Amino acid sequence: MKKIWIVVLWSFTVLYAGKIQIAVASNMGDAIVPLKEAFEEMYPQTQVEVILGSSGKLIAQIKNGAPYDLFMSADMKYPQALYEEGIATFSPVIYAQGGLAYLSMKQRNFSVGVKLLIVPEIEKIAIANPKTAPYGVAAEEALKKGGVYESIQKKLVYGESISQTLTYALRAADIGIVAKSSLFSPSMRHFKEGVHWSEVDEKLYAPIDQGMVIVKKSTTMNPEVEAFYAFVLSPKAQEVLKAFGYKVP
Repeated sequence: MKKIWIVVLWSFTVLYAGKIQIAVASNMGDAIVPLKEAFEEMYPQTQVEVILGSSGKLIAQIKNGAPYDLFMSADMKYPQALYEEGIATFSPVIYAQGGLAYLSMKQRNFSVGVKLLIVPEIEKIAIANPKTAPYGVAAEEALKKGGVYESIQKKLVYGESISQTLTYALRAADIGIVAKSSLFSPSMRHFKEGVHWSEVDEKLYAPIDQGMVIVKKSTTMNPEVEAFYAFVLSPKAQEVLKAFGYKVP
């Protein structure tokens, strides 16, 4: 189905000048910049406005009438809900799969995995709020499957989005469970894997499949929105996503 969409949508070779608004989960905050730039280079008459936030807050805004054209969520649940409620044009597709990582300003013994979090010197652990952020759901699941949740629950400091969680990990906590993708941004590359950060064992949480949908705003499809949708699924965009540590379909 996705291959058919790519062929159909890339057939729009001429776009009308205009602006499209895309609601983007905050874990994509770094990767969306080169994606936006690459798209606008291909379609210079189309301006892409990016609105970043937690997936939970973005879907609430969409349901309340926010004028977003496309939603790039950090999970499949929220875009699927839009489709089932008739707010999205098509059922969601997976555009990327994210991952979790431990991050600390200080050197840590990451060889012990999740058990690292129970040591007394770690007093505050930043994770995203599971109520609003899919990455928070995955982090909480990892803590529970790792058998440490009960013992470290009082240490948890919650960010309303995964981007706020990154800020907490760097400024207000001893360690954080952050989006792996954030560690591939230019501003974070001085942090060394195995020294300041390490991947969370993928066996401890369900795959973070990130879904995308076109928001239904009228009975007429917007070719500019369709073109951006197709671009995100294209090999060029997927190379960008892989460069930020995502897995792609």
